[in-house]
Amino acid sequence: MATTLYGSSSTASLVVHWLLIELGIEHTLVLLDFDTREQKSADYLALNPAGRVPTLVMGNQVLTEAAAIALHLADLHPEAGLLPAPASPERAQAYRWMFWCANTLQPAYRAWFYADEVAGAANVDAVREGARQQLEAGWAQFTGHLRQAGPYVLGERISVVDFMLVMLMRWSRNMPRPSDTWPELKAYAERIKARPAFAEVYRREGITDWQ
Repeated sequence: MATTLYGSSSTASLVVHWLLIELGIEHTLVLLDFDTREQKSADYLALNPAGRVPTLVMGNQVLTEAAAIALHLADLHPEAGLLPAPASPERAQAYRWMFWCANTLQPAYRAWFYADEVAGAANVDAVREGARQQLEAGWAQFTGHLRQAGPYVLGERISVVDFMLVMLMRWSRNMPRPSDTWPELKAYAERIKARPAFAEVYRREGITDWQ
């Protein structure tokens, strides 16, 4: 089945690209040029009317939303063990943390990076301050969870949620308090970034900042 990922370097498409490599799924990568607003072109909007990345095309199926795609890829490859058994308590926790990424962390990041779009130029400082506080509170919460349940989100075994979280941790690298200033989070990310697929996705996307 032909698989094509539309994304852009260092955006939310990174987790999907990383998982495609991790799972050994042959694919074509199309990196869109955000500087020329290629993601808003008529051809791309025909695939993803939201004009955002990622978009994953698998055969005749078009998938959007990074968290949803990540969960689907893990379901398609149960042999990799990146999700617990369906209907198990552990699976419920995987959903919980993946939706926490999508509903708590990602909106806060959007407010931080696009504060003027969210609330107008006059409110940028207030919006960014609220986003900073929300993200730092989130990292503190996640640190507490790892202390109790680690070394990974779901305990002893890595899951698809860990890939999502490490990508989101990277987005904080230029914020006043990056996620890796929490020692537990730094060690957590380093465990996951040691996997060969991490170096490979950075190589393919031309990313040189390893944080």
